[in-house]
Amino acid sequence: MPNTAQSSPKESSPSVLSSPRVAAIVGPYTAGKTSLMEALLFVAGAIARKGAVAAGTSVGDASAEARSRQMTIEPNVTHCRFLDEPWVFLDCPGSVELAQEAMSALMVADIAIVVAEPDPARAVTLAPLLRFLDERRIPHVMFVNKLDKTSIRMRDLLSALQQVSSKPLVLREVPIRENDAITGYVDLVSERAYLWRENKVSDLVEMPDSVRPRETEARQQLLETIADFDDTLLEQLLEDRVPAPKDIYSRLRKDLAEDLIVPVFFGSAEHGNGVLRLWKALRHEAPHHEETMTRLDVDADDSKGDGLSATVFKTLHMSHTGKLSLARLWRGSISENAQLGGRRLSGLYRMMGGQSEKMAQARAGDIVGLGRLEEISTGQHLGSDGSGRAIADWPRPAQPVHAMALHPTDRKDDVKLTAALHKLCEEDPSLVMEQGGGELRLKGQGEIHLKLSLDKLQHRFNVGVHSSAPQTEYRETIRHGAYQHARFKRQSGGHGQFADIKVDIAPQARGAGYHFVNRVVGGAIPKNFIPAVDEGVRDSLVKGPLGFPVVDVMVTLTDGQYHSVDSSDQAFRTCGGLAMTEGLSKCAPVLLEPIQAVTFTVPTEYTAKVHAIVSSRRGQILGISARADWPGWDEIECYLPEAEMHDLAVELRSMTLGVGGFSSRFDHLQELAGKLADRVVEDRRRMLTAA
Repeated sequence: MPNTAQSSPKESSPSVLSSPRVAAIVGPYTAGKTSLMEALLFVAGAIARKGAVAAGTSVGDASAEARSRQMTIEPNVTHCRFLDEPWVFLDCPGSVELAQEAMSALMVADIAIVVAEPDPARAVTLAPLLRFLDERRIPHVMFVNKLDKTSIRMRDLLSALQQVSSKPLVLREVPIRENDAITGYVDLVSERAYLWRENKVSDLVEMPDSVRPRETEARQQLLETIADFDDTLLEQLLEDRVPAPKDIYSRLRKDLAEDLIVPVFFGSAEHGNGVLRLWKALRHEAPHHEETMTRLDVDADDSKGDGLSATVFKTLHMSHTGKLSLARLWRGSISENAQLGGRRLSGLYRMMGGQSEKMAQARAGDIVGLGRLEEISTGQHLGSDGSGRAIADWPRPAQPVHAMALHPTDRKDDVKLTAALHKLCEEDPSLVMEQGGGELRLKGQGEIHLKLSLDKLQHRFNVGVHSSAPQTEYRETIRHGAYQHARFKRQSGGHGQFADIKVDIAPQARGAGYHFVNRVVGGAIPKNFIPAVDEGVRDSLVKGPLGFPVVDVMVTLTDGQYHSVDSSDQAFRTCGGLAMTEGLSKCAPVLLEPIQAVTFTVPTEYTAKVHAIVSSRRGQILGISARADWPGWDEIECYLPEAEMHDLAVELRSMTLGVGGFSSRFDHLQELAGKLADRVVEDRRRMLTAA
């Protein structure tokens, strides 16, 4: 008869650790990260029953924005104890548009749990995440979730996942199958077999004969992989000696802490399968916060190396607490009424999903919320004097790839909208607010990213907005020059207004800008009036004959007249504007559209799809090359009209499983003619008329 050799967490009593360990749960959207966190909390006894994302009952994803989309939109912080040891989990967003949130959380984690989908075709979605983890030397394990819903062979899946990982993946268990369904596993170190029971402790059973060949093969692969980092173990294998399990576990822990290997586990968070096994691996093998301090060299710029030391990884603006800085404490402790640099904390908070509760004191290793540190921002190291120091290697936000023009529903909310956007950008550095083309724009990492921000404006800051695609910043110029004589004369009783000028208008090379030349001789126009003519010309260039700002023109003032009484700066400024308004229409005005230099980065198998995207958007491919230090990836350089880029990120990601990206910069202005130009000009005229 089978027995329950995997004991319940409450039956063991190991030594209590003095400080919590922090595990970040990361992976692609829909991989089941939040469900895994629920299962981990349930096994640890932190919650009485598992919640469900679809039902809106999970501990995390408690905000209205997260619940309505059934997705994680910012790190969910939860606390629990497993076998009397304190733990903190950071459930991170999986959407590529919210990657900044995940990267910030990973910077304070002792270990990452990478949740993978059981589909070899989607292994590529983990490539950017795994690369980030390896670049930062963040220890990580992999948990293949949802194995109750697939019949995929583990070796095929592992092969696909290995192609996107620069570190060797070490399978820690092999599946037991029954009628093409996985019903349990064999641990490759202890060589014990277990059958899963839904949301219960697994049963210890005899290893099925059908599994033995695969188990022997996989165990040998495990030993050979870790022997690459241990000469003693390698010598044992060469001599056909069987290493002791405790030596294998010790080597696995050391290699994991140094980010030399990636242990791989599997199961089903929904049914609780494999979750206790994952818990035990975390307990025995995850680094402690002191080891993480050493890895991050937390005290590198601290000559004293004592007192309070913390890293702020997330900023929140809460309706009931004001600004809240989520931080990992590395050293020292902090109390609720502590003084930091002469400033008193407004509160000390422990987070549990969407709830926060006040706490009297936090210790080294904790994740805490610090109230109203107004001058401290995300990515700063906080010292005992209350000052913040920017962390040099903090992940830089990706360049925005999607933009919206925002307009408050109530015109009186202009100032309120700007203040709320400043807070959102402080919470999420991958958001950018700017003024451009006469409109307020919010830029971010994609359509979902920006729509989430609009929801937050409504729900958290009570600011209603409507959005539109940003206006393309077209320009216009002239093809040839013209001579223009202008006179401004007005009599209204008393002093009148009089100015007379003659100008030559000429085109300049593309990108040369505006140039004003004074060639008046003999005092035909007094020198003190010349700058006013220049100002009037500049005023007129704001809107040319086609309705757009005029660029790349030279204006030469050649002659004119003045009146000793009626002439003034204002008269000559007005006359300068009249000369350009009348003269530019004679110079064959032409529309210019901005062209962006775009660099796409995609796996090689998607390069042809980028070709199709560029061609359909009036773009021009300039060159293709292998992406440096990214095997199997390409970089495609091209030119794209700015007008064709509004939903580029949406289309690219839909064609590349979400992993394709791009960066862009303004490169040059290019003439636009034909029906498309006529349509742009007509739309501009309608807009100006309506305004």
